[in-house]
Amino acid sequence: MSDLQAPLRPKRKKGLVDFLVHFRWIFVIFFVLPFSTLYYFLIYLGDVRSEMKSYKQRQKEHDENVLKVVKRLKQRNPKKDGLVCTARKPWIAVGMRNVDYKRARHYEVDLSAFRNILEIDKKRMIARVEPLVNMGQITRVTVPMNLSLAVVAELDDLTVGGLINGYGIEGSSHIYGLFSDTVVAYEIVLADGRVVRATKDNEYSDLFYAIPWSQGTLGFLVAAEIKLIPVKEYMRLTYTPVVGNLQDLAQGYMDSFAPRDGDQDNPEKVPDFVEGMVYSPTEGVFMTGRYASKEEAKKKGNKINNVGWWFKPWFYQHAQTALKKGEFVEYIPTREYYHRHTRCLYWEGKLILPFGDQWWFRFLLGWLMPPKVSLLKATQGESIRNYYHEMHVIQDMLVPLYKVGDALEWVHHEMEIYPIWLCPHRLFKLPVKTMVYPEPGFEQHRRQGDTPYAQMFTDVGVYYAPGPVLRGEVFDGAEAVRKLEQWLIKNHSFQPQYAVSELNEKDFWRMFDADLYEHVRRKYGAVGTFMSVYYKSKKGRKTEKEVQEAEQAHLETAYAEAD
Repeated sequence: MSDLQAPLRPKRKKGLVDFLVHFRWIFVIFFVLPFSTLYYFLIYLGDVRSEMKSYKQRQKEHDENVLKVVKRLKQRNPKKDGLVCTARKPWIAVGMRNVDYKRARHYEVDLSAFRNILEIDKKRMIARVEPLVNMGQITRVTVPMNLSLAVVAELDDLTVGGLINGYGIEGSSHIYGLFSDTVVAYEIVLADGRVVRATKDNEYSDLFYAIPWSQGTLGFLVAAEIKLIPVKEYMRLTYTPVVGNLQDLAQGYMDSFAPRDGDQDNPEKVPDFVEGMVYSPTEGVFMTGRYASKEEAKKKGNKINNVGWWFKPWFYQHAQTALKKGEFVEYIPTREYYHRHTRCLYWEGKLILPFGDQWWFRFLLGWLMPPKVSLLKATQGESIRNYYHEMHVIQDMLVPLYKVGDALEWVHHEMEIYPIWLCPHRLFKLPVKTMVYPEPGFEQHRRQGDTPYAQMFTDVGVYYAPGPVLRGEVFDGAEAVRKLEQWLIKNHSFQPQYAVSELNEKDFWRMFDADLYEHVRRKYGAVGTFMSVYYKSKKGRKTEKEVQEAEQAHLETAYAEAD
């Protein structure tokens, strides 16, 4: 794309909803932040109480809770009761997509008790956890042991179940892949009440490969065994500024972690962590991290930055200082580095609290941050929710690494959103074709970042109000998302299902591959019990009749088109 000139748009007339959104910070400060702090504290007490129990006691409670799920499923009358879903309230989910499928008649199963770390097995280097364990909870336990999940998503509130059934990524994903790629076993309650353990090489291997991206539509995940890795106390982080056009920025980002000689598995050339932030069409900062010991970090002359303290500048703004002072290196405590974007929710905090990044607010009230996303959603109302869908973008574009420059140019032309988050991840070539998969024949091109067994992709994270909205111009958010989705389909790229989507069913299965997913749904009795992944992700309200007719159609014919 050579023409980066943004299209001219007329001015937009503002209404009452604009006024409510503009001054929503008043409600956030006096209501959402205090209640969020109380909520977080109560959750923390519950986590501490759980950690005080022995692994044996936690396992006993887990087995009892699994039996309750099985009993509840077997009590369901398929002819009278609706499709099965969790009893979790719709507003609790962290994603922006409205959980509209729960507005139809449904049969609820309560999974709220599944929030315990069941075992940390240092010998096998495995963490066995329940699905509602979140990232903050597990790093609080593992990091003091000098252990960590191989992939730790940045925000504290993100849960294991959400990252497995949906989408999870971190700065280490260029080595380990997506969060689901680090799972070695799933414990699943199937539609008929059977409890199975699925691994990549047992009789349920097809279920093992189908679970990621399935949105809980194949069965109930009640436990997962996840790979652990050894870590050190600090992260040695290098901030490198790059100036140029968007293609130059994309190349600088690629060069930060992908050797041009193709030696992608060489730990001497490839850092432990990678992250990029593009601040404008001409400026970006790319960060590479390597684990470092406490002894190294505290050597004379080294700078230690405790980014997790409430009064510290927000991380993305701190990284931006590299554009003025040039490349620099500092040491960050490992757990604080993992959750560096939690306090400001990347940069969404700037829209929620326009002055939240000011020094006086950080010192006085920064300890209340962040507002809990679920409380923000629960208190926004229908009109504000619809406003955000039209005037706000929270999307991730999973694109092949060599197309990052094109993706940046597309976002600039259509949305003008900055900053943009960049995070690489491997998409592995698996024994079966899953919902997301590398480009056919990628291994023959030997592009930068690729290996014979995995194609390097990148998450282009687009989170903020578009430039036209900030300038008061007309912006059609739904149309912008439709264009984005068509660009993704055309370029063998993917859209995580947490986001607001405008895809119809035909295009949904053009983006994702349906074969394994539909095979597993039929084989394990999910059809007629759990809603299909498209209807669970679809924008808008779903009626029971609509879903049942769609399920019947799936029994008769497949929707996926052949490549």
